[in-house]
Amino acid sequence: MLDPMKQHGVFSWNELMTSDIDGAKKFYSELFGWTLEDVKPGEMDYTLAKIDGQDVAGMMQTPPKIAEIPPAWGAYVTVDNVDETAKKAEALGGKVVMAPEDIPGIGRFCVIVDPQGAVLSMITYVDNPM
Repeated sequence: MLDPMKQHGVFSWNELMTSDIDGAKKFYSELFGWTLEDVKPGEMDYTLAKIDGQDVAGMMQTPPKIAEIPPAWGAYVTVDNVDETAKKAEALGGKVVMAPEDIPGIGRFCVIVDPQGAVLSMITYVDNPM
């Protein structure tokens, strides 16, 4: 049976990008009672937020290449093929603001802006059948 969070069209992940990762970790772990686990997927540092051992969100320092972006939570929607869905978003009037790229061991993602200006990330997980 497929993981329901890895089905096409499902909101599957929430992630904070922030300029103050230590402050965010302290704030959210105390606010929500999250247990935090620092991991290193690929070359970046990443923090998993957990409740009862279950991953519920992620947090990361804003990468230098997009340092001007203010801290924000972002949502990911699972898609069967991120490259095809990015092209479809553009055909429907959206804009791809971060082209599809791989997250080692996780999947492939991109970031779009819809015609109204809302930002959304899309992801195809590596074990998600295409």
